[in-house]
Amino acid sequence: MSSRRFGSQSLARLLGHWQQSASRIPLWRQLADALRLLILDGRLALDTRLPGERELALTLDVSRTTISSALGHLRDEGYLESRHGSGSRVILPDTRTLPTRAHASAALDLSTAALGAGPEIHQAYTHALTAITQHLTQTGYDQLGLLALREAIAARYTARGLPTRAEEVMVVNGAVSGLALVLRMLTGPGDRVVVDHPTYPLAIAAIQGASCRPVGVSLPQTGWDSDGFAAILAQTAPRLAYLMPDFHNPTGRCMDVSTRQAITAVAARSRTTLVVDETMVDLWFDAPPPPPLAAFCPNGTVITLGSAGKSFWGGLRLGWIRAPARTIATLAQTRDTLDLGSPLLEQLATLWLIDNSDTFLPARRLMLRERRDRCAALLREHFPDWRFQMPQGGLSFWIELPDMLATQLAARAEAAGIHLGTGTRFGLSGAFDRYLRMPFSLEPAELESALLRLKPLWLGINKSEQSLKQMLV
Repeated sequence: MSSRRFGSQSLARLLGHWQQSASRIPLWRQLADALRLLILDGRLALDTRLPGERELALTLDVSRTTISSALGHLRDEGYLESRHGSGSRVILPDTRTLPTRAHASAALDLSTAALGAGPEIHQAYTHALTAITQHLTQTGYDQLGLLALREAIAARYTARGLPTRAEEVMVVNGAVSGLALVLRMLTGPGDRVVVDHPTYPLAIAAIQGASCRPVGVSLPQTGWDSDGFAAILAQTAPRLAYLMPDFHNPTGRCMDVSTRQAITAVAARSRTTLVVDETMVDLWFDAPPPPPLAAFCPNGTVITLGSAGKSFWGGLRLGWIRAPARTIATLAQTRDTLDLGSPLLEQLATLWLIDNSDTFLPARRLMLRERRDRCAALLREHFPDWRFQMPQGGLSFWIELPDMLATQLAARAEAAGIHLGTGTRFGLSGAFDRYLRMPFSLEPAELESALLRLKPLWLGINKSEQSLKQMLV
């Protein structure tokens, strides 16, 4: 299998501001740490072939010795494989030498915004094991999904102000799987797809995996830029636009009614299909979100993605697509080339969870709100120069650092056994290197421990940065 070659300019954009000139850490080690972070984050995919040493040295404006030492270190760690005349190829270490982010038992993950399973998950599976008996005489293949589950999902949409029938719902293997299916149906190589900027990293990966080009619409300090959205649609004529209006990942903001009306009106006028990701819709703190975007565009094409992952548990790996019945029928035909349906046991468990959600979701929301408030207090105490807004829902803060230091901090934290979600994961072409996404989904004691371990790393980087600025004055 041939490797995909990564251009030196593209790699430089992904690396962001990796250099810390005033640091005592050798430059080659800083580069090796930054490259390792890209590999562990998945932004440098396995089997990717890196540019040659001479080309990379010119692009990054460092010596070839620095490049050679960094790549040699990564080869020794098992992250690169090199062959004479073929350059270096990205791999992962053998299981006997675990990756840095997991090599210590004390490793902490501050990059994943998700919760573990509550007791209701065990109840749901216990019920599902009993309920599955009546289905065992059937084949278990169903591309649309269990009728009772689709009816329950449809009823939820109807209750939220979007009348929906079971034939307008398809059960899929998670929201990202649903997005990939929609992209497969509606797009071709080279098509443009408009996204919020920043946006969900796996959405970017799915769009690029479909050989499409993501085009970002920058989010302002608050809300959404509907005028900017209209301008981008007019300038780029995209095949579709992917939006996350309900407790947006990573910013946590929620789109208000007037913006929903404006966005759907613009999309309808330009005949642009909207793909709306509602993964976080149940994780509100003060008030539920407005009706779904599709409710504001009855005559337009809006495809809505839902998921059981954040509302209930990620291990369910179950989601759904809500769209006009004709679109669902076409998606079912497209799905023939991907899979034959979703696991029945998980569908039965999700059906029980939906039917009983009023008994446990309020407590889940209250717990998340308390963790958000505790995390905010810790951030203000230990990192007073970090800026953020209180998210209205979801699982994380979007933190602005005083300078473009996210990559440097994440690379140093990685070596200390803490994995961070840099802002560059959520942007295009290496954007947002002055941002971090900080989840508050961890247990409070675990979160405080992680932040206390992170504090001296930040103070060291920030001190070096301030010293460098004074030298340049």
